[in-house]
Amino acid sequence: MSEAQRVAIVTGAAGGIGRALVAGLLGSGLRVAAVDRTAEGLAAVADSARERQQGANLMTLESDLARDDASDQIVSAVRAKFGTIDILVNNAGVGQATIRSDNRQNPIKFWEVTPEQWNLFVAVHNNAPMALSRAVVHDMMRQGWGRIVNVTTSLGTMIRDGSPTYGPSKAALEAFSAIMAKDLAGTGVTVNVLVPGGVTNTGMVPLEAGYQRDEMIQPETMAAPLSWLVSDAAGAVTGRRFLAVHWDPALPPAEAADKAGAPVAWTSIATMPIEPSRRG
Repeated sequence: MSEAQRVAIVTGAAGGIGRALVAGLLGSGLRVAAVDRTAEGLAAVADSARERQQGANLMTLESDLARDDASDQIVSAVRAKFGTIDILVNNAGVGQATIRSDNRQNPIKFWEVTPEQWNLFVAVHNNAPMALSRAVVHDMMRQGWGRIVNVTTSLGTMIRDGSPTYGPSKAALEAFSAIMAKDLAGTGVTVNVLVPGGVTNTGMVPLEAGYQRDEMIQPETMAAPLSWLVSDAAGAVTGRRFLAVHWDPALPPAEAADKAGAPVAWTSIATMPIEPSRRG
């Protein structure tokens, strides 16, 4: 299958980063299923694609990833439309501002988090990526080609005060990504992590945070590394995390990847456990 015929699912497609990822993949000639829970946001994604004369390669799908049946519905709809799913980008996210908009100035304590709030973050950041990946990976393995890209977050955000739901759930997705890459080694299906690399100019960071928006990382920074990660050129790249802010578009993509990449889940800086030898 040519790269232009391949099909990608992008979750959280109506947010700032999601729109940039969808635009980048469409610009590379791929067919894209843009998934989000907001009809208004998806309409804006579709309008943008039509303006760039890429509407024929886009389908939009309204779905709430917090629902247990969302993944099966998404995969069924995309297969019915495009026939195949080659790429999965688990980008959907829930921000701390959904709990308290001034959480940067007034950090949320873990004991303030309700069970319902905790479950929402886990549902979107952990359960949905697991369910979607499980639903598409067998077809990817059968065809000997597939790409799964998980959008987690920076280590500093994972352990930042005021982030008792976002940070831990994104850390779990990071660890899951490392295991996925090992499980899929040698199958032709790669698993990598892509993050902006810092505070990004999206609605997830409310105006109340007080940042200068033009000094923040812009969502479009994510598009170039994603387009390369899902290409044939990155077929040998798996179990890596990439900081988009360090991706230098002036360099050949492979060199830019070397500059921006590191092992997934920070194994290069971790003290690994001591394990005894096994009998036999």
